[in-house]
Amino acid sequence: MESIENAIEVRHLRKVFGTLKAVDGIDFELKQGEFLTVFGPNGAGKTTLIKILSGLTQPSSGTARVAGFDVTEGHPEMRKEIGVISHSTALYADLTSLENLMFFARMHGLEQPQEKALKVIEEVGLSPRRNDRVRTFSRGMLQRLSIARAVLHDPAILFLDEPFTGLDLHATNVLKEHLQRLHDRRRTILMTTHDISCGLEMCDKVALQVQGKFAFLENISNVDKDRFESMYFDAVRDKQFAMGIGL
Repeated sequence: MESIENAIEVRHLRKVFGTLKAVDGIDFELKQGEFLTVFGPNGAGKTTLIKILSGLTQPSSGTARVAGFDVTEGHPEMRKEIGVISHSTALYADLTSLENLMFFARMHGLEQPQEKALKVIEEVGLSPRRNDRVRTFSRGMLQRLSIARAVLHDPAILFLDEPFTGLDLHATNVLKEHLQRLHDRRRTILMTTHDISCGLEMCDKVALQVQGKFAFLENISNVDKDRFESMYFDAVRDKQFAMGIGL
């Protein structure tokens, strides 16, 4: 990535689907190596935000620059600088973990695809399962392999959408440790999650997205964690009541 002050820069970003404002005037920036965790109730627009920043959908208005590139331009050089982990693993169930990563290494045009694949498999602790078909993997193992896929081409920026969903405590801790190692290597990370403990523990900045807006954005050093947790659960409760669910 070129030497720029902000790895991600968002100004007045909006995405509208009919009458639904999924992203509604969001502004923020992340410097290289910073980690932002975005919390919010279901339907707050967190996934839409990640799709815009990773170039998967176009904003309705506003601007966003990632690794110095305008996200609306579909620049191939931007693709090289980002890795994305979403609800879908984007893995092939009938291939082994090694075969999956060698396939993606070739898609990225990497030299020595097998060597690169074996390296990231080892980094996520899956070397003993490198020749096992992915359909035999637990949810935690799938998430670790998804991270290996996302960092295979050594991107500077990672987008993670609810990476802890469906994981047990052990798998959560393993995944958290690996994400912390990625952060320590100065990768810029934007993560959405409902896991208050993990999300607050790892980040440099924290945001609360409600009805498409950032209702809260602050450096973690300035955050009262108990107060923030209360704000988050109030937002979730309000969303549930609005949907007629209640608590």
